[in-house]
Formats: sequence, C-alpha cells, structure tokens
Amino acid sequence: MSLARVGLGCANIAGLYAPVSAEAALQALEAAWEMGIRRFDTAPFYGRGLSERRVGDFLRSKPKAEYVLSTKVGRRLVAEGGAEAVRDEPAGPLPFRVEFDYSHDGIMRSIEDSFQRLGLTEIDTLYVHDLGAFAHGDAAPAHFRTFMDSGLKALERLKREGVISAYGLGVNENEVCIDVLRRASLDEILLAGRFTLLDRTAESELLPLCLERGTTIVAGGIFNSGILATGASGEAWFNYAPASADIRRRVEGMEAVVSRHGMSLAQAALNFPFSHRAVSSILIGTHKPESLRRNLELLGTRLPQSMLVELDPLVLR
Repeated sequence: MSLARVGLGCANIAGLYAPVSAEAALQALEAAWEMGIRRFDTAPFYGRGLSERRVGDFLRSKPKAEYVLSTKVGRRLVAEGGAEAVRDEPAGPLPFRVEFDYSHDGIMRSIEDSFQRLGLTEIDTLYVHDLGAFAHGDAAPAHFRTFMDSGLKALERLKREGVISAYGLGVNENEVCIDVLRRASLDEILLAGRFTLLDRTAESELLPLCLERGTTIVAGGIFNSGILATGASGEAWFNYAPASADIRRRVEGMEAVVSRHGMSLAQAALNFPFSHRAVSSILIGTHKPESLRRNLELLGTRLPQSMLVELDPLVLR
C-alpha cells in the first residue's frame, strides 16, 4: 500500500473530546511525517483555529513540494463572543465563535484567514465544510442556495487564479454531494463515514455519479467514530454518539465474520474503502503516534470477496 493514498486527519491534534497539548500534537505530526504520511487535512472548525495553527507551524519547515495540504471553508471564526461560546467545551478550543458563511465573500475571507492561521502561502485543496442537512437541519436549503449561487464562484475563481489546485466538499452525508454534482463539477469529496465496512450508503448512487463526473472520493471517518476500531463492546461510538443496540449487533456480527477470515475488524475497516475505484485515498485521524503506526501496519490487505458476501446482510445501505 502506497502511503501516497493515506493522509492524516488533523481534527484530533486540536482535541475532539479532551485537550491535546501542543507537545503531543507536534509529536503526532512528526511521527506521521517520519512514517511517510505526506497528506494533511485540517479545518478552521477543528479546535476553533487550533488545528490550522499547529499544522502550519509543523509544515512551515517542510519543503512544499513534498506534502499536500487541505483545509475547509463555510465556517468563519469570529472573535466577538468567542470566549463565552467555548466556555463549556471540554476540549479547550481557541476562543472564537463560529459563523456559517457559504457566500463568495465569506469563502474568500475564510481562506485568507486560514492562510494567516497556517502561516503558509499555499493550500492545495479547499473543501466546503458541512454543507447539508447533517449540520444545518431546516436551514440547509438556504445555505445550499447561497453556495450554489455565490460560493461556488469563489472556488472556481480561486482555482482559476492558481490559489488552490482543487476544490470539493467535506461532509458526512451523501445527499448534498449528489445535489451539488448534478449541478456542478467537483474535483474531490472528502466523505466521512458513508463508505465504510459498516455504512455503505454512498455505494448505490454517489460513488457511480463520482465515476461519471470524474470526482474522486477521499474516505474519512473509516471507523465510523470508533466502533469499527474498538468493536461493539464497552463504550462504542457510531456517528459521533453512543452506538445503538442495532449498530452493536451488526458490528458484533462483522467481528465474527472477519475473525473467521483471519483478520481484525480494524484491519478490514482500514482496507475496505480501497475496494471501490472512486476512492483515491483515506484519512486516518489520531493524535497518538502508536495508534497511527498500528493502523499503517494493517494496510495493504485485499479483502476476499467471500468475506464481503458474508458481511453484506450486516451492512447499512
């Protein structure tokens, strides 16, 4: 398995559920580099700017030709009221309030802010973050119209002027990807949790549409928030929440199947996304060097078709 197809998701180095120190974050980034990782994905939302600052501080000493950097737009960080907005957040983010803005001007301002936080002058790929009902509920249609009517023009301009090399969506749902692709071209989609060993809801419509439109998939959330790494026992999480009884039952069945085929659940989950030719790469998100090393050692296994057939009744579609 070429590590060119593996990236580090950098939400964890800014803390998701608990604070992560600057020293621990740097150790994770250094370990990823030493192991051969050259793709790094961040966002303003991760730690309210903390992830971008840490990634930029690390990459500033690296030759630009040796790495690929992606960040996101759609959320702008605002100082006014920021300290109060994050007062009760356990992960200790920076004191900024989030405003959603998918307009042309909002995206242009957001990327300039990202350049400042990163302390870098080059961003390769820009993803539109959490455009859709998963993040916005009833407000999703209005944000979608703003992006299609205004924000998309900013992405096209940034690519045309050479500020970025590619653009796309960074989301947790299939539907908004399909809605955009029916109206516009995208270079990439960073799709979290919707094409995994357990959740294959992207398989029926989105992935074929990506092949048709020439859009590649970067698979994120490949452990579905943890349950495909930890298994169904204990404090298992699925889609950022405690796993339901149904999800636990499905994963218990999957554990039994993959064990009969001589592999662990995590190994199967890590290698599964590469089974579809629309997937160009995966992201692994961790702030622990030992976890990253363990996961990289599991890559490169081709999943037998007989095993996938056995798993099929347990899959979410």
